[in-house]
Amino acid sequence: MTLQEIKAFFSDRDKFARHCGVELLEVSEGRAKAKMEIAEAHLNGVNIVHGAAIFTLADLVFAAASNSHGTVSVAINANISFLKAATKGTLTAEAEEVSSHPRLGTYDIKIRDEGGDLVATFQGMVYRKRDSLESIIG
Repeated sequence: MTLQEIKAFFSDRDKFARHCGVELLEVSEGRAKAKMEIAEAHLNGVNIVHGAAIFTLADLVFAAASNSHGTVSVAINANISFLKAATKGTLTAEAEEVSSHPRLGTYDIKIRDEGGDLVATFQGMVYRKRDSLESIIG
């Protein structure tokens, strides 16, 4: 699969991220970028962006970056740290591959607000299966 096909794959098939308003912007080998415009539905009881909304944004770029090699990669660990509250505007997440081995990959994701301030950091590890992404499209 080409990187453009991988981008389309996750844009179309990740129904939960799409439902949450997450838009995948870019996918390159070991990297991905997405955005989420903050809506009222993203706010928690104290009117800041819900942690689950931020996690969903980070998780989509994690999935896209880790699957960018064309091999089905599934999360085996994820950790998020919330650094600054967000209440409005647009959040952007960027994933970067830190290490890649035949069966494991590690990724760092940074989530920033419109001003470029760091809102959260996310670290994830994937297990790379033997299946290609193309094999599951069927």
